[in-house]
Parts: sequence; structure tokens; C-alpha cells
Amino acid sequence: MKPIRFSGHAQAQLSRRGVLEEEVEIAIQTADWQPVRGDRFECRHDFAFGEEWNGKFHETKQVRPIFVDETNEIVVITVYSYYF
Repeated sequence: MKPIRFSGHAQAQLSRRGVLEEEVEIAIQTADWQPVRGDRFECRHDFAFGEEWNGKFHETKQVRPIFVDETNEIVVITVYSYYF
């Protein structure tokens, strides 16, 4: 697997959306990739959560990175998270 680099925007979104770098890396390494638009891909991975987020209890956190598969590295453009 190629090294994974986070853009400045993606880095800023991690804490804002309650996601760890390791969770994004696991998602990219284990989930199926789907093309989104242009040269970008996305994938989704569900993690057991069992905690409160924004004042509400959630069992699961889904991490959805958007990234580009470049020649020598994978560049994460942004990261979304969903709690349910």
C-alpha cells in the first residue's frame, strides 16, 4: 500500500468531525473504493463507537474519506463522518 498523506483541509476536518488519522487509513486499506468524480475516490468503513457525539449517543461511526490515488501516494482531500 502506498503512503497516505492528508491535505491541510483533510487535517482540519479530522478533529471537527471526530475522526482519527488511523481510522481513515484503515478505511482506505480495507474498504472497497468507489469513483466519485474526476480522479477522486471514496470508501466507507464502520467503526464501533458506543459514545456520545454532539450530545447524542451513537453505536456506530462511519468514516468516509475522499482521496486521490496518485503515482507514489494516496492524498486524502477531505473526510466525512456519520454517526448512527
